[in-house]
Amino acid sequence: MSIGIIGAGQLGRMIALAGYPMGLKFTFLDRSDQAPGAQVGNIILGDFSNADALAKLAREVSVLTYDVENVPVEALREAAGDVPVHPGPAILEAAQDRLDEKQAFADHGIATAPYRRVDSREDLGAAVKALGLPAVLKRRRLGYDGRGQRFLHEPSDLDEAWEALGDAPLILEGFVDFDREVSLVGVRNPSGDTAFYPLSENVHEDGILRYSLAPAPKNGPQTKAEDQMRSLMESYGYAGVLTIEYFEKDGELIANEMAPRVHNSGHWTIEGAATSQFENHLRGILDLPLGDTRPRGRAAMVNCLGGMPEMSEVIALPDVHYHDYGKAARPRRKLGHLTAIRENDAGRSDILEQLLEIVRRAEGDQGPG
Repeated sequence: MSIGIIGAGQLGRMIALAGYPMGLKFTFLDRSDQAPGAQVGNIILGDFSNADALAKLAREVSVLTYDVENVPVEALREAAGDVPVHPGPAILEAAQDRLDEKQAFADHGIATAPYRRVDSREDLGAAVKALGLPAVLKRRRLGYDGRGQRFLHEPSDLDEAWEALGDAPLILEGFVDFDREVSLVGVRNPSGDTAFYPLSENVHEDGILRYSLAPAPKNGPQTKAEDQMRSLMESYGYAGVLTIEYFEKDGELIANEMAPRVHNSGHWTIEGAATSQFENHLRGILDLPLGDTRPRGRAAMVNCLGGMPEMSEVIALPDVHYHDYGKAARPRRKLGHLTAIRENDAGRSDILEQLLEIVRRAEGDQGPG
């Protein structure tokens, strides 16, 4: 069985690594033959919107999936005429535009921050008047890891934010004074079977995920999150892994965004769960029985941003695992991650502090943990 993956980043690489023990084969479509997926599979060079390149990939594989969200939906729909595509183009289209995403959440009774569409400087002023400050102005498409957004604290911030972002369709979101950020990673197959991992607690720095703790240190509204995701999955006939990122406030969930793919906050599952999100993604898109999602302990996953620590220092620690994506170093770029498993929350807190110190030293950043 051959799987085609659009995008050969670290997510695609980890999907392939999970699939090889299952006897699966992988071919990637990517703009660069230096992408992480090139370490583990064949690369078809081409832009994601290149119909000929997509058609070539589709001819060589049994099913298509993707590790990025900036795949042109029409090109994906065209490819879907020749080979199954999972997750399907419809939910990808909703996830690509923050306004459509908010509507999809609303259609399934999932709470979000208040928001307004912004297409002009006048719209921005009216939106701020309606929602108040602070608020967050975001590009509706293509923003990730904190890019393409500006926080508005004072009326004087509006002109600078408009100057920076006003060349694209925008959305203004009311600021949520959350207690913590959590995410739910779940999986579904075409037969309708679903499975969910425990909620993880996520801590971001400058809009980029720094670390995840799973299961989350205190119980969150797991059942409600599962019910919401199941509703979305059933509505879209979903297959594969889906992630919803939430703000949690006073025990209530406020959806921030969804990702129709494997997700950074689920990397802990490689060593920390009975079945990783990457293997379960493959089981989902191939309509196989889903794997057990129970945690093996208390996991901490730390991203390495812009620099990788010395491997020997990390793996000398008991039950700590080192993942290097093989990417060229750039400031704040996700180059790899470290995962530690401990028996209890106290042990996890201790190793988390050690890992944060190690990665900050490698990054040249001695900021607080």
